[in-house]
Amino acid sequence: EYARFQQPENLTIISTNFGNMGNAHSEYLGPLAEMGLLGLLTVLGIIAAIFYKGITLYYTWPDDDKESRIIILSIVLSLTTYFVHGILNNFLDTDKAAVPIWGMAAIIMAMEMRLKRKYATVSAKVTD
Repeated sequence: EYARFQQPENLTIISTNFGNMGNAHSEYLGPLAEMGLLGLLTVLGIIAAIFYKGITLYYTWPDDDKESRIIILSIVLSLTTYFVHGILNNFLDTDKAAVPIWGMAAIIMAMEMRLKRKYATVSAKVTD
């Protein structure tokens, strides 16, 4: 129905009259429409796991390493802005947005491994 009301001067290269292009414009509605409730729950679970790891990492990181704590907090806040914005738009389909988002998630995981390795060496020295 929408196509007949489009003005020719407002058409873009992705405009279509047949409804065969485009998406739901939401990081959450897209998986729900394409994969059903299980897809939505999977996406929400991944997002919840990233935030859980990031927030717990921030609170367990040693207070003497302020720079790393600031990096963790910055990443969590950056991901918050992205995933809140994801309610109305989805950019994980494009590599320009997907690389930084998944890169920040990887940094959280790498910093958690670094913290665990640091605690493992400290506890090994204590037991010696």
